[in-house]
Amino acid sequence: MSYLCSAVYSVFFWLASPLPKITRESRYQSHLHSNWRILRALNERLAELTFFETRLIKRLFHPGTPFNPAKTPFFYGWVIWLLSTLGFLMSVPGQTMGMAVFTDPFIEAFGLNRTELSLAYLFGTVSSSFFLTTAGRWFDQFGGRFMVMASSIALGAMVVFISVTDQLAHMLGTNFAPFGLIFIGYFGVRFFGQGVLTSCSRNVLMPWFVRRRGLVAGVRGVFVSIGFSLAPLLLAWLIAVFGWREALWVLAAIVGLVFPLLTYLFLRDSPASVGLMADGDGSDAKATPKEAPSKTLREARRSPILWLYTSSLAIHALFGTALTFHVVSIFSEAGRDASEAFGYFLPAAVFSTSVNLLASSIVDRYQLKPFLVLMLMAFTMGAVGLLNLESTWGFWMLAAGFGTGGGLWVVISNLAFIRFFGPNHLGEVSGFNTSVTVFASAIGPAAFSLALDFFGAYHAAVYVCIVVLIVLLLVALWLDQTEPAAHAPPA
Repeated sequence: MSYLCSAVYSVFFWLASPLPKITRESRYQSHLHSNWRILRALNERLAELTFFETRLIKRLFHPGTPFNPAKTPFFYGWVIWLLSTLGFLMSVPGQTMGMAVFTDPFIEAFGLNRTELSLAYLFGTVSSSFFLTTAGRWFDQFGGRFMVMASSIALGAMVVFISVTDQLAHMLGTNFAPFGLIFIGYFGVRFFGQGVLTSCSRNVLMPWFVRRRGLVAGVRGVFVSIGFSLAPLLLAWLIAVFGWREALWVLAAIVGLVFPLLTYLFLRDSPASVGLMADGDGSDAKATPKEAPSKTLREARRSPILWLYTSSLAIHALFGTALTFHVVSIFSEAGRDASEAFGYFLPAAVFSTSVNLLASSIVDRYQLKPFLVLMLMAFTMGAVGLLNLESTWGFWMLAAGFGTGGGLWVVISNLAFIRFFGPNHLGEVSGFNTSVTVFASAIGPAAFSLALDFFGAYHAAVYVCIVVLIVLLLVALWLDQTEPAAHAPPA
């Protein structure tokens, strides 16, 4: 308690202490010079406060608080794995499949039509993507424990905000209020949910496993996929039983209260912070492969590797989101009905899960280059199948291609940036990738809609994606992708 009192007093003192006064002499100086002195002093004051906040956060989130994980009778990395998996699942309110269930209730409650609500979602997603690199820097500065907890609390708060959007719009009484408020809500859940919480939950697991990193992350991906598949059904049940507003409150309570408490109690940033070693190897440092030398985002941007992997992950986000968003219309264009459109997701999921598990079980023994090449080939094959969707072989090429590519996408997105650019700036580097990927996923559906409007079919957009995939495939085959750190087979 004494630390808290000291903190409050110090903050009050810093903010209340007077800024430099403008003397009579300064009246004869330019207003610009006077204002600059004040702004510089205020900036120094805020810098001191930021330093103080960082120290306070590190004290409150000390690895030994409230207990030391090194004293547990099992390797604590598995607790981190569980919390990392839960972190992904807690991001459901910020995922498309989570918000989509509330579309019809929102249209009725907010007085918006479907196009206006879709535009608000598009603008909110695109806007959120511009801030995700900065959020990645916060992960590097404050650590995964604090960031996962803070982002889940913020996500819960934004869910509550959305739940009262109609009431706030009524209070404001303007025609633009519903659109503006739901845009803010969508921005918040997309930024804190799909962006920050997902990225931090992915990254916080990485330091705990090195030799088995790919396998452990792959198994996590299977449980996340199952959870994401079941989430719309659970949300629909909550809406049917309690109503849409109350369903959002239940979500907010779980995401914004229960999970942050679990995070504070049990999540830790790294094994080194608690006196452990990755993979539970005890004191045998030789058993754990060395990590790649760490690079900042500025240094990573000079490497073509960053642009190749970011572009390859982003094209799937664009193409895959567009296919999912327009799946009924795309299948209808090929002469297939809605039941066949929704039936596509089952075989695609089987391919994705199977390939994910298989690739995850062997990726720790190999370089990532062949996995990237196979992913781009699979997506290209799926795109060819999409162009021939009216035939049976086209349907199965689409399901196998996008399913296989999706499974490899998960493996590559988990491992690429820590393997090539090291762990110390992982938040910033992977945050840049997340920013580009989220932006691509936001514009994908709109790009395919424009192709339909201008050319009367989706084929033009598909051809563009095929060209991009082939270019990336050629670059992936040609570019040297030797990883800085060796990945020896697990013992």
